[in-house]
Amino acid sequence: MTKLNSLVLALLLISLNSFGQDRQRIRDYGIEPGILTPGKFNAITDVKGVTVGQKTLIIGDSIRTGVTLVLPHQENIFQNKVPAAVFVGNGFGKMIGTTQVQELGNLETPIALTNTLNSFLVANALVDYTLSIPENKNIRSVNPIVGETNDGWLNDIQGRHVKTTDVLNAIANAKTGLVQEGSVGAGTGTHCLGFKGGIGTSSRIIPKEKGGYTVGVLVQTNFGGILTIDGIPVGEELDNFYMNNQVPYTVDGSCMMVIATDAPLSDRNLKRLAKRSFLAFGRVGSFSSNGSGDYSIAFSTHKDLRIPYNIEDSVRTIPDLNNDELSPLFLAVVEAAEEAIYNSMFMATDVTGQNGRTLKALPVEKTLEIMKRYNKLKSK
Repeated sequence: MTKLNSLVLALLLISLNSFGQDRQRIRDYGIEPGILTPGKFNAITDVKGVTVGQKTLIIGDSIRTGVTLVLPHQENIFQNKVPAAVFVGNGFGKMIGTTQVQELGNLETPIALTNTLNSFLVANALVDYTLSIPENKNIRSVNPIVGETNDGWLNDIQGRHVKTTDVLNAIANAKTGLVQEGSVGAGTGTHCLGFKGGIGTSSRIIPKEKGGYTVGVLVQTNFGGILTIDGIPVGEELDNFYMNNQVPYTVDGSCMMVIATDAPLSDRNLKRLAKRSFLAFGRVGSFSSNGSGDYSIAFSTHKDLRIPYNIEDSVRTIPDLNNDELSPLFLAVVEAAEEAIYNSMFMATDVTGQNGRTLKALPVEKTLEIMKRYNKLKSK
């Protein structure tokens, strides 16, 4: 075998490993957090119309990064905006476009997730994408939405390797259905609660008598704390947790949570929904450390809430779910966010990056032994 063929084979094996081919989601192991029922795919794509596209960059020995895009619908988003809201858990971050969302209560581009220093180039790519649509040829302002976490321990972050073509490729390949999780896209080089983090997703369906709405969450995990799984102190049992003097531990890094729902929620109630997602953050063992930029952004796909760019009427009449009806949705977002974080870890694989550094994935077998000891495994 030639040196070139050997290199190609090695890169292929790394790529396949990073996509988590030999890993399973948390429910596949009999761990079922929460009481509500997940959707068909147990993903943010269970919310009708939502698609996810990703581009993973694993190049040489030091590029371990990527981009993940969430599209709220398949039409021209700028011309058909959706209600949205942002909640800032800890503002140590570079999330782009938040002030206009907070001011106007709407979203006009796909939501992009990437690494910290690449966020500005990715924002520029979203502007390029929006302006490339013929219908948008006369617009003079675009508010791109980009969230980020810092993958600079594994990745050559100063190289800013995510380019416009990568963003456009991810948008073009966005799809519904199953979502790749773990060490992919914007989660390629991230860590979570002492182990390899990444992209994770989950969903919950509200009972019909409570509206029958769907809530889906997608996360980019890159933070620390004391890992807790379905109430069990797994991090302590594995002797890998913050403030444990026996092992080196990175507690900072950030987390992005993207929330979609088909419920008719105003931007005010979407912010309330986004705020509740941080209860899940605590349930998994995080406390939003000083250097962890933690944000959630929520949007509604409800057709009657679309906001046309060219509005003819001066007054809009729209459906708006009553405040008293929101509690089931609050429960749903907490459960979906919690499980999405777990999935980001269970689906992640060991990744080696710059300077030979390696982030080890959560040891599944040992974790299952712990969960079994605490009677938290359900028979499959």
